Amino acid sequence: MSADARHVHGPRAPLRPLERVGAVAGYFLIVYRRTWQGSLFSRFASPLLFLLAMGLGLGSLVNASSGGVDGVPYLEFVAPGMVAVQAMMVAVSESTYPVYGLFTWNRMYHSMLATPLTVTDLLLGHLTVVAAQGGIATIAFVLVAALFGGFSSWWVLLAVPVGVLVTLAFAVPIFGFSARAKGDGAFNVVYRLVITPLMLFSGVFFPIDRLPGWFEPVAWVTPLWHGVELVRGSAHASLAPFDLVHLAVLLLFIGLGWVYAHRGMTRKLVP
Repeated sequence: MSADARHVHGPRAPLRPLERVGAVAGYFLIVYRRTWQGSLFSRFASPLLFLLAMGLGLGSLVNASSGGVDGVPYLEFVAPGMVAVQAMMVAVSESTYPVYGLFTWNRMYHSMLATPLTVTDLLLGHLTVVAAQGGIATIAFVLVAALFGGFSSWWVLLAVPVGVLVTLAFAVPIFGFSARAKGDGAFNVVYRLVITPLMLFSGVFFPIDRLPGWFEPVAWVTPLWHGVELVRGSAHASLAPFDLVHLAVLLLFIGLGWVYAHRGMTRKLVP
């Protein structure tokens, strides 16, 4: 039924599931219209600063002393890893304080549930917008890094959907964590004890086989390392059948995270 068909007297047909999800996403897009300029600027400024400091600054020293990493210049090694990091950072920034605020500070989620919307609609609609922001951030990083010569293959375009998956692999479970948080101070733990170590020890700046043998398996169970490997394989046109394992792990995090997030939001919002 079209929207015009509802502009008549009498009972209205209920919204379809896709329309309900679109209504939730539409709300967050309207809110985003007020901040998109600063957000878009940071999406391009962040990769520029990282590439200047790590790819070119530190990279020149690495190239001079060891000829690069894994047979490629350091810039081409680190740029794909930073693409995945950018997606992770977008996921965390959009899934911690903003989500907690919708539960606690402005109680917008509660207001939405006072309509025919369901918890599933809220979660799908909001995550759709977060995934879109992750995709935009990934595109921005790829464009900036490409200008610096950070990629050697057009297959790097596959980094965009991978970036979206990395965003969701972090955002979905963090939604569940935010639903259960007793206060916003809990997010300091996320940033300091989870996000920072992941960025340092997930193969972004050096191969994980350089880690102590007992520590390397820890990287195997982190979504960031699998995202880094997929982006790096795309950037170097070296994707192999084993990369399906990386894809499967990201999908597993999204699937398990969905169960965790849906249960947490339901307990928080539904009496």
